[in-house]
Formats: sequence, structure tokens, C-alpha cells
Amino acid sequence: MKKLAAMSIMAVMVLGMAACGSKEEAPAEENAAEEETAEEAPAEEAEASEEERTTFTVGFDAEYPPYGYMDENGEYTGFDLELAQAVCDLKGWELVKTPINWDSKDMELNSGSIDCIWNGFTMNGREDDYTWSKPYVNNSQVVVTAEDSGIEVLSDLAGKIVGVQTASSALDALNSDEHKDLTASFAALQEFGDYNNAFVELKAGAIDAIAMDIGVAEYQLSSRGEGFKMLEENLTEEQYAIGFKKGNDALKDEVEEALDQLVEDGTYTKLAEKYELTNYTILDK
Repeated sequence: MKKLAAMSIMAVMVLGMAACGSKEEAPAEENAAEEETAEEAPAEEAEASEEERTTFTVGFDAEYPPYGYMDENGEYTGFDLELAQAVCDLKGWELVKTPINWDSKDMELNSGSIDCIWNGFTMNGREDDYTWSKPYVNNSQVVVTAEDSGIEVLSDLAGKIVGVQTASSALDALNSDEHKDLTASFAALQEFGDYNNAFVELKAGAIDAIAMDIGVAEYQLSSRGEGFKMLEENLTEEQYAIGFKKGNDALKDEVEEALDQLVEDGTYTKLAEKYELTNYTILDK
């Protein structure tokens, strides 16, 4: 009897241990399933985020009229910003206008702080650095000086102090092989953060001329009245486009599709007329 009782007790203990073992294995399987789900979630969320875009963040130079600037009401506006707003209206996005330091534009784009650079952005010479939209404005680099400066052609800039915006296409043009001899003839090439400060210095006589985009030059001459002139001889011919992070073809295609609609319905041309850029627009020609 004692032997039978002992065997019964051992059987109960074995069954108890088996039961405990089955209870311990179940959570391990559940945890594995939870871990697998957790690993898959970020990829699914990223896909959903791209499909459900709600904002479009444009990086621009806030001192670059008529393409991007602050108006008398303290609002950011301009040809490029209004065009970007029209794109957002079609796509159902909220436009986020983000003023940037122009020489920090690449850092802002590559960090994801902005979705694109859209503000009189020259694509020539930078074709391999960004994913570009189709060009939408023809542009050229020109020289502005005081009416009574005695400067009539580019060669007259020898011995003069010439101003230019930092990290601008005008600076690139002056440093190019085509114009290296001209630039070497200057008394100095002075860089400015924006063209408003450059014009203050030009009016004061601290510099003799400014190299800049023709659309910006015409806007500045029109808004500042008499006292300045633009040389007929250009430095370069170029084109503006929207610069996206290299490889971001999906977003570029979406924006281009909306631009095509804005050309078709006349919005693009109306904005060009508003900002007196009809001589330079491309897409409606």
C-alpha cells in the first residue's frame, strides 16, 4: 500500500510539472508574435505617412522678391510661394512656408526640415545635386549700378567693388571660368546675406555694383524708384526649377502633376502677370 501511495504521489508531481511547463511556453509564443508585430509597424507607418501626406514644407529666402518675401502686412508671399499654395490647394495639403538661410539650404533639405527648395532656385550647374522639377522660369544674371556711376558695360567694373548674395547663382557665375578674368579685375567682391542690404550699401556708395538675378533686379529697380540702372550685358542665362532631395521622385511627380493643372487652368500665367514675370515664364509658352 505504501508503495502504491508513493507512486500516486510521483504521478501527481509529474503531471503538475508538465502543467507548469505548458503555462511557461505560452507567453514565449505570445511575446514572439508581439515582437514580430512591433518590427513590422514602423515600415507600415512610414508607408501610410507617405500615402497620407497632409503638409508640404517649402524652404525659401524671405528676402528674395518677387519670388519670396514678407509683404507690408507681415505675410510671406511672392510668385513661388503663391504657386506653391496653388499646388497645395489642388493636392489638399497645408503649405508650410519655412524661411531659411540660403547658404544652409542643403542642410535643411537633407535633414528633412523642408520638402523642397522653391525660391528662384537655379538648376544649371546643379543638375546632379538634387531631384529637379521641370524648369518653370527663364532667368539671367545681370549687374545693377547707380545711374550716375559711369558703368555701362561689364568691363567698366574693373577696379570697382561689386556686391553679390552669398551662395547665389550670381556668385557662381562670377567665380566661373567664363568670368574669372572679370572678377579678378574687381577691387573687391563683397558678399551679402540678402540683396536688401546690398542695395543699402549701393545707395550709400560703399559698393559700386550688384550682380543678381534679372527678375529680382527688375523688382528692386521698380520698387526703389529712380537712381539705379541695369546693364544690358548679361553675365549668364539660366533656368529656375524646384529642387527636391536627391531620389525623391515621388514627391516631384506629384508637384509637377499639379503644376501642369495650374498651367492648364491659367493660374500660372495669372500669377506671372501679377508679379510682372511674363517675359520669363516657360510653361505657358
